[in-house]
Amino acid sequence: MNHNATVSAPPRRTRTIVLLSLAVLGVAAVMFGLRRMLWMPAPNCLAGRWHGCVDTDNGVVLLTLVGLPLAALAVWVLASLRRAAGVTSAWRASLAEVGMVYGTVPFVWITMMPGPGAGIVPGRVSLVPLRDLATMGLLGIVGNLLVFAALGFFAPMRFAALASVPRILALGAGCSILVETAQYVLQLDRVSSVDDVLVNTAGAVLAGLASRRWWRTTA
Repeated sequence: MNHNATVSAPPRRTRTIVLLSLAVLGVAAVMFGLRRMLWMPAPNCLAGRWHGCVDTDNGVVLLTLVGLPLAALAVWVLASLRRAAGVTSAWRASLAEVGMVYGTVPFVWITMMPGPGAGIVPGRVSLVPLRDLATMGLLGIVGNLLVFAALGFFAPMRFAALASVPRILALGAGCSILVETAQYVLQLDRVSSVDDVLVNTAGAVLAGLASRRWWRTTA
């Protein structure tokens, strides 16, 4: 009889329950704090109208929060299939895959939303570091930190090849440069700024450091 497994199982299960409970409470707190902002696009989203729902920041945030149970279900299905196939670390791999996709796509969608002059106003570029940082405001800085935070947090948990700070930095910078380049090429009436790249990359690296204890170390 393995006494170590018997003794360690309850604390591990308890820790998982506590983390899940904290996650649920965190989402509930965010929704309560943003209830007025989230209520604005709710009628359009409930009516299935594209305009006023998925083409607004508030609408995308609302749909992302509402869709969290589906994301959790996707994690459970993937983990169950992997466990049935005898794959090790099934839960970690499944959570990482769903997390980095579900936590990144909504933010990229927001950054790629066209402005009122899209297709008319030529692309604009700001290549002077830290010049635009002062005009972002606290909300803008936090938003830019979150764009690739999920990618930086979950990617090294899924792929051992990305489990290092320089590689997470390169991943975050590369993805951010692609987004800024697309904004310029597609003439979305947005400013392609080097400060966006710097803050996006910093968010990915900080999130990666937060998940360091769970990084995947073997292929």
